[in-house]
Amino acid sequence: MIQYDKEALDAIRDGVRGLCAGFDDAYWRGVDERQDFPEEFVTALTQAGWLAAMIPEEYGGSGLGLAEASVILEEVNRCGGNSGTVHGQMYNMFTLLRNGSAEQKDHYLPRIARGELRLQSMGVTEPTTGTDTTKIKTTAVRKGDRYVINGQKVWISRIQHSDLMILLARTTPLDQVKKKTDGMSIFLVDLHQAIGNGMTVQPIANMVHHVTNELFFDNLEIPAEALIGEEGKGFRYILDGLNAERTLIAAECIGDGRWFIDKASRYARDREVFGRPIGKNQGIQFPIAEAHIEVEAADLMRWRACEQYDSGLNAGAAANMAKYLAAKASWEAANVCLQTHGGFGFACEYDVERKFRETRLYQVAPISTNLILSYVAEHLLELPRSF
Repeated sequence: MIQYDKEALDAIRDGVRGLCAGFDDAYWRGVDERQDFPEEFVTALTQAGWLAAMIPEEYGGSGLGLAEASVILEEVNRCGGNSGTVHGQMYNMFTLLRNGSAEQKDHYLPRIARGELRLQSMGVTEPTTGTDTTKIKTTAVRKGDRYVINGQKVWISRIQHSDLMILLARTTPLDQVKKKTDGMSIFLVDLHQAIGNGMTVQPIANMVHHVTNELFFDNLEIPAEALIGEEGKGFRYILDGLNAERTLIAAECIGDGRWFIDKASRYARDREVFGRPIGKNQGIQFPIAEAHIEVEAADLMRWRACEQYDSGLNAGAAANMAKYLAAKASWEAANVCLQTHGGFGFACEYDVERKFRETRLYQVAPISTNLILSYVAEHLLELPRSF
């Protein structure tokens, strides 16, 4: 297993914290209130090189691994920000890095590293299939030097703030493949060319201002060279990105959890009721302490997932378990923080309710806790498949 350099990771933490100091709670509160996209923050993070951390040095990036990327996103959330505005570029990168052609990487990666292009979106989920990915109905039919796309996607984030999108579509009908995971392909779609020319975007208003959309494809034509890797192998390729995604989301939840615990602890030390700090009461102390223990335990699984992924091993189980534990721990920490603050926890100026809403998302997405439990039961415990 990889032995990570703690000093190097601490240097990353310090650097990200320094950048985040320029985007305080008031900044994020304003973004949330206005339902804006944090353009200034994303630009600053890009210009500082953090979003190019995993792009190899020959393409203008830093050549770092999933562990370092996870620290970047963790610190954004621990500083009170929302990594959901940038994390897509991190995990979408893996699909292109691991499976793209030399020509694709030469063309796109340097421009992404310089901030000229954003790869923030991934189109997989569909309204009628959800996490049953093998049943997707969006099709890509080869016609000469083009593919013609028809279908629908839902909960596709940051379309309005991205230049490129990773798209999963069926190139061979489900009833014509030996394995249901075969016959799907991955494409790199130029959003500026696609929108209005066969692709329609319908924004979805939601409780956490997660900029997300429903997409409609009506004979969208894309060049054949947009195909990433081999036709029909897209499901295997997308798993690389999904395991990275779950590990990075786990790190974000770790950051959230630590933000909630720090916030609750400070308030419990400072808030006095009946002539004494409320933090003297075990009824306040114990829930915060328990939340801290759960976050620290989840963090250990995050590091196992990073080590396996960066070592080239199958990190599927560790990534899923890390996401489950971290999402659960951050949600418990959120509840403790809100309860500690009492009525003030509902006041926007304390930022607890904003972070409370943001971290709740990860009980549901990018994969629900129930699906993770089903995965563990079937693949690790050899129990019968439940669906």
